[in-house]
Amino acid sequence: MRHLISGIIIGMLSLGIYSCGNDPADIAAYMDKLKTGEERAEDVEILYSDSAQVKVRITGHEMLTSLDQNRPVQRFTQGVLVEFFDPNQRVASTLYSNYAIREERNGKIFFRDSVVWESIAGEKLETEELVWDERKQIIYSDRFVVITRPKEKIWGQGFEADQNFENAKINAVEGRVSNK
Repeated sequence: MRHLISGIIIGMLSLGIYSCGNDPADIAAYMDKLKTGEERAEDVEILYSDSAQVKVRITGHEMLTSLDQNRPVQRFTQGVLVEFFDPNQRVASTLYSNYAIREERNGKIFFRDSVVWESIAGEKLETEELVWDERKQIIYSDRFVVITRPKEKIWGQGFEADQNFENAKINAVEGRVSNK
């Protein structure tokens, strides 16, 4: 009787294992999904600080982080907002673009597609691509730019400024209009 019960249990286990088996193609497809090489985060907020003072806040709806150790990057695929703070912790200027990618190894952030920077002093910069070099602490572009100030509008090719958007210059001015 004991052998009969053992035989039934072993038979049931064999049947259970056989009937619950997974198709190798399904397993391979599932494993491919796990090998995306990216992590996805929603409603992201990144703070840059110095001496316990927040200098910059970066927010975005979605950030994809590459898991490739040879080329670590973070991509903001649904737009990004960057807020620059003054020493009194007030927002001094903002930068928005529809897409951004931060290349960790070289310390650069590339803002692309409808890039707009605005200061509380009424200055505005518009371009299709802007690069923030975190190490050199400069912001630049080799694309067409438009700078609007309270009393003038300037457009041209290429732009460079420090990371606080001070000491700004257009490399090749193509036009200037006074706003009166």
